[in-house]
Amino acid sequence: MRNVVVLVVALVVVALILSRFVGNSNSTNVALDTTIPATSAVSTTVSPVSVPSTTPFVYGIGPCPAADGSSPVTKKFTQAPKECIDPKKTYTAKFDTSEGEIDVALDAKKTPGTTNNFVVLSRYHYYDGTVIFRTDTSIEIIQGGGMTNSDTPGYTIPDEGAKYTYAAGDLAMARSVSPNSAGGQFFIVTGPKAALLNTQGTYVVFGKITTGLDVAQKIIGLNKSDPTSQLGGAPSRTVTINKITIVEA
Repeated sequence: MRNVVVLVVALVVVALILSRFVGNSNSTNVALDTTIPATSAVSTTVSPVSVPSTTPFVYGIGPCPAADGSSPVTKKFTQAPKECIDPKKTYTAKFDTSEGEIDVALDAKKTPGTTNNFVVLSRYHYYDGTVIFRTDTSIEIIQGGGMTNSDTPGYTIPDEGAKYTYAAGDLAMARSVSPNSAGGQFFIVTGPKAALLNTQGTYVVFGKITTGLDVAQKIIGLNKSDPTSQLGGAPSRTVTINKITIVEA
């Protein structure tokens, strides 16, 4: 009888230990499930705030493309680019989309590193033929920079500048909830609800729409919501970025 009691006690202890490990595993899975994919702009759930770097932007060592757009189409890179633009010049990104044209004045003075990254990718035709894969009406953004939110040029760049607030017409880098995780994906703010991002850390704003905000708003108007997705939704028809041309002056 004593042996039976000992055996029962032992089984109870083992069960308690196993239950603790199972509980930890489930908690971990829940935490992982709430992590936003690495190249998407955030959801409306409050996330840990990243602290923007106050040190000078650290460039990579990747080569510079031809300024006239004659470089070959390149979709994967082994290094972030070196400094290829002149911050004293002005740069405009002209988005040719299937829904119309959007012109964005890039901010080479306040965000030279982020602007440099976007100019380099554009001149390597990285964005040509990609799509706007996300339209999120809860924060009024449209997101692109690939065919899906998992596409990446193969590197990340540092966050740049002070903490940002978001308003219609802003062009900003998408990233994960972790700092310094942006690469090639971007989002365009189409309305005031993007202010919900103000408390969620640094999504570097590096440009402002000068013409074509109505086109961006038309695109988000195509939204087809998807309650099962962390991205909020997508256009009801394919919205293609035919080409992004950089005008330097």
